[in-house]
Amino acid sequence: MTQQSTEPRTTAEDAGNGSRQPAGRSWLDRYFHISERGSTVGREVRGGVTTFMAMAYIILLNPVILTTTKDITGATLNADQVTTATALAAAVTTIVMGFLGNVPLALAAGLSVSAVMSFQVAPQMTWDNAWAMCIIYGAVIVLLVVTGARELIMNAIPLPLKHAITMGIGLFVCLIGLVQAGFVTSMPGPGGLAGAKPIQLGTADMLTGWPVLCFAFTVLLIFLLQVRKVPGAILIGIVGGTVFSAVVHQVAGLTVKDWGGRNAPVISGSVVSTPDFGLLGHVSFSGLGNVGGITVGVIVFTLVLAGFFDAMGTIIGIGQQANLADKDGKMPGLNKALAIDGAGGIVGGLTGASGQTVFVESTAGVGDGARTGFASVITGLGFALCLFFTPLAQVIPTQVAAAALVVIGSMMLTNAKHINWDDPATSIPVFLTTVLMPFTYSITAGIAAGVLAHVAIKAVQGKWREPGWLMWVLSLVFLAYFSLNPIESWLGVHH
Repeated sequence: MTQQSTEPRTTAEDAGNGSRQPAGRSWLDRYFHISERGSTVGREVRGGVTTFMAMAYIILLNPVILTTTKDITGATLNADQVTTATALAAAVTTIVMGFLGNVPLALAAGLSVSAVMSFQVAPQMTWDNAWAMCIIYGAVIVLLVVTGARELIMNAIPLPLKHAITMGIGLFVCLIGLVQAGFVTSMPGPGGLAGAKPIQLGTADMLTGWPVLCFAFTVLLIFLLQVRKVPGAILIGIVGGTVFSAVVHQVAGLTVKDWGGRNAPVISGSVVSTPDFGLLGHVSFSGLGNVGGITVGVIVFTLVLAGFFDAMGTIIGIGQQANLADKDGKMPGLNKALAIDGAGGIVGGLTGASGQTVFVESTAGVGDGARTGFASVITGLGFALCLFFTPLAQVIPTQVAAAALVVIGSMMLTNAKHINWDDPATSIPVFLTTVLMPFTYSITAGIAAGVLAHVAIKAVQGKWREPGWLMWVLSLVFLAYFSLNPIESWLGVHH
């Protein structure tokens, strides 16, 4: 297979060169250039199914993250509605990527974006406002791609900080999983070193109850499956953990209350239901002004960082794996794929699923032979079918689903291999970015600390020009972010 034969081409280009196309090819083959990329319809179908199996866990995990937090009014999201929204948004964006992008990339709610939405955005506004912020961040990414400004941002943020952001979010997501499972809890009592510990193992420094043991079993099972390189290890592990939990539930005589009052491993009623589109279109831009300009700006910037850079790296990496990159390592049609990825933020906001982004699990389908957008269409149809099986998602205990968050966190930490830990100018900003996200329960705080540390270190090294003007502007924004309370007090602003 030559390099030329693997370049993504549009339908218009194909029509313009129609005289060179071999006869007897189906419309499907001609539109997706299946034969040109050395693939077959059967291989594309198999790759699409493999990708769906590898990332179907998001239908279970996204509701765990988004239904955890109350918004500023105390309202929480309905799990059934979030499950429906998650499947709907993934189906729409993945199918669009297949037809318009013609690349084997699948999209779904990004866990990093969902974490920002749940723990950074929602507590400061209503959920309707939060979805509006999601739409704004998606529009910003599309604008960055269309104008070419993404190049400026990509060059401004140092590569080690990009890796640190991924690692920090990984630790943050891992901590969320541990807390959701009850493996880690806060110890009641007075704070401070002389008082209670901020966190502890289980309850009173011991694991309490069967559900947390089911969590531990699921974590171990997924890790073992990954070690054996079993395709779809996360999804298989969740299914295995659910079956194990169902056995424990019956043998130990547990009740729904023992599982935290929701998502007990018991099937009651039909496994098929009508999708609940209750979150669709629940967006409100009114009231964002009350949040504050700096806060809105920081939130948008954080959301962009949470999804944009990961998507860039994932798309390029998968494009190279699928031999869709040219001789210079550049992937033709990259901007189109990035624009669709950015539009995923808009779709996620409109549906109430959080921003959609390209999943690295797309590599599973590529490894199984997927080379065109037809595989993405198959993956998207898989998500569409899930719209009618929402009750099955409620059978999976939160503790079992939380196990996957821990595993995902460990996978995101592999970026540490790209860091030069022997260089303090690099390792200090990376360290602060990574550890402050979980320790402050704030992704923004980690990014802000990393940017400020990077700029300050370069300044004392006499390399103040090296960060570039954009990083200096960001450092001023984040300095204002950390100083917001004393500034407001100085200005006499009261909440």
